[in-house]
Amino acid sequence: MTKIILVVLGLLLVYWILKSYRRRVDRGGDKAPPATAENMVQCERCGVHLPRSESITTQGRFYCSPEHQRAGDAERRAG
Repeated sequence: MTKIILVVLGLLLVYWILKSYRRRVDRGGDKAPPATAENMVQCERCGVHLPRSESITTQGRFYCSPEHQRAGDAERRAG
């Protein structure tokens, strides 16, 4: 009779451990999805790549700084 009780307690212990492990694994899947990647653009003046949101856009051209934007505009006007 004692052996039966020990076997039942052992099975309950294994069941409890597996159930808690399963709960922990399922909770890991609820993490927020990673942030979406942003498009990268290239500066028309120096060629550096930067995120589109950080670039300065003029007439469909991308620049990394106001200085490069002014220089690019001056080059286009000059010829």
